[in-house]
Amino acid sequence: MNAAIAAVFVGSSIRFAAPLMLASTGELISERAGVLNMSVEGMMLTGAFLGATGAWVSGNPAIGLLAGMLGVLPIALLQAFLSITLRANQIVTGIGINILALGGTTLAYRELFGERSNAAIPGLAHWAPPGLRSIPVIGAPVFDQVWLLYLGIAILVATSIMMRRTALGVALHAVGAAPRAVDQSGLSVTRLRYGAVLFSGVMAGAAGCFISIGDIHTFTEGMTNGVGYLAIAAIIFGNWKIGRTVGACLLFGAATALQFQLPLIGVQVPTALLIMLPYLLALIAVAGLIGKQTAPLALTQPFRR
Repeated sequence: MNAAIAAVFVGSSIRFAAPLMLASTGELISERAGVLNMSVEGMMLTGAFLGATGAWVSGNPAIGLLAGMLGVLPIALLQAFLSITLRANQIVTGIGINILALGGTTLAYRELFGERSNAAIPGLAHWAPPGLRSIPVIGAPVFDQVWLLYLGIAILVATSIMMRRTALGVALHAVGAAPRAVDQSGLSVTRLRYGAVLFSGVMAGAAGCFISIGDIHTFTEGMTNGVGYLAIAAIIFGNWKIGRTVGACLLFGAATALQFQLPLIGVQVPTALLIMLPYLLALIAVAGLIGKQTAPLALTQPFRR
């Protein structure tokens, strides 16, 4: 592998990791608050559809992004209501919402675009930090990315600082570990958890938009292909820590990029094996084969006063 191909591989790995990073940033906050938002896959798919539709109707991808992020909020509210208010099983309700989102977006897509639509959808522009694009060999392939990636990195850094150094971060950590103590301190467990799930929904919507109007510039039925589940697996892989979760997202992104890079260097590997590689890594993470994992103590546990 020469330097140019290696640079393309690194850039592709970052591009494939971007929607995982966006979704896992919100999902990590939700899980730290004690709510396993299994509907992140359905939220991403809904965000991808709404983003593509908004960009197509308005001709402006920024409006599509806004539509995708805000349009997911009703689904996030539904997940929060079922999980927090009604205290329903978080895994079952999440999977149910995912199925609903798959059917709903498929129906809406066929009604709006037709089954075989080739409608051109405006996409988000690329951007690179000043000076980095001009670096020989690696500049453009690595740093010339959709600007939403850099916004996601900024949100990730801000989220990390918030969780580590603010009272809100302490409260979110506490509500996922000892919700009764939080309640006795006078804070609202319900409000904190609702806010965490809504934030998760907005970030999942942004992740879906990255796929539809940031990367592919179109929408196809079920186009997220399990990326939402990979985002949850990345959090487990990262042991519910932001830095390690980002590392897991990059690992999954690199595994996906191998599907396209190995043939370029003459390595013949069955395509099916390469497609399943990210999910195999996710299975290893979920099975606990990478070491001991310490989930928030109250994760998936409904709170009763």
